[in-house]
Amino acid sequence: MEFCRFEHKFSVMSQTVTENGLNEVYNRRILELAADIPRIGVLEDADASATAISKMCGSKVTVHLKMAQGKVSDFSHEVQACALGQASSSVLAAHIVGSTRDEVKVARDAMRAMLKEEGAPPTGKWSDLEVLQPAREFRNRHQSILLTFEATLDAIGQVETQSAA
Repeated sequence: MEFCRFEHKFSVMSQTVTENGLNEVYNRRILELAADIPRIGVLEDADASATAISKMCGSKVTVHLKMAQGKVSDFSHEVQACALGQASSSVLAAHIVGSTRDEVKVARDAMRAMLKEEGAPPTGKWSDLEVLQPAREFRNRHQSILLTFEATLDAIGQVETQSAA
């Protein structure tokens, strides 16, 4: 069975996995990250907001951010996702302020490669995302893990479009 944490409540979703596989995916560090997500809520004076939804599992992330001089200057998000999506969101939120679009894109691309192509995990300030490597085997969770990155890049793109106009 695979546990899905949605709005801080655990529920069981049907999927056949070994107990060892489940323990690897939902390890202590992932659960700690999921339980302590920084920057939760709505940023009232955001420059842009964007929502990403997983068609696979229904996970949803809404990002609100402010930009200054090409960098994220403030950030908040609303996360309704499994523990894996929450852990990914937690790491992003901890390191997003001060990041450029290119830095977020590089981290997202490294995450995608790590999950889908057995690539190396993200490095630098994003290295905590390595904890999600065991999720490679759970393709139905990949989109949830990437949601916050997708929503963040969408919101940054909105700000860049507004600035160019």
